[in-house]
Order: sequence, then structure tokens, then C-alpha cells
Amino acid sequence: MSKLSEQDIEKKLLRLPDWEYFDNAIHSEFEFENFKDCFSAMSRIAFECEALDHHPNWTNVYNVLTISLSTHSANGVTKKDFELARAIEQIVEPEED
Repeated sequence: MSKLSEQDIEKKLLRLPDWEYFDNAIHSEFEFENFKDCFSAMSRIAFECEALDHHPNWTNVYNVLTISLSTHSANGVTKKDFELARAIEQIVEPEED
């Protein structure tokens, strides 16, 4: 998987307004009602990570989940990171029909 250019990353981020690019990764932070809701989302995200065989750098403090995505083997951001970011968005903020 090849590393994306900064231009490609910025263009893709237009579709993910809750994410930012810095320090060679894309980052987002999500706040939940409480720890239980945050941990529940992390558990659902973990299943998606395993399915995609791609794992985030993340931290959780009480009701806040902070996520950084990059592809270590490419030494930067790839399409795989955006695929996981979109899946995370669907888990954390599902679109209502």
C-alpha cells in the first residue's frame, strides 16, 4: 500500500470533517455521554479493525476517545487509513435513515 500525498490526504479529509492531518497521520477525537458509551464504541471499532487488519493508535480518558491512523509499513497515511476512518465514523456517528 503506497503512502498518499498531502494533497490527496487533504482532498479525502473534505469528506471527513471531524478528522485532521498532522504528524504524518490523520487524527480525530470523539466525546461520549459517559465511559460506558465510549468503551462500547471502542469495542465495536476493535471488531472493524480486526476485519480490516488495520489497527489505530488510540487513547481513552473517561468519555473521550482520541484516534490516530497511519500505515506503519508505508510510513504515512494510505487508503487503508481512510477506509478505517470511514468505518469509525459509521460506528461513532451512524447516519440516520
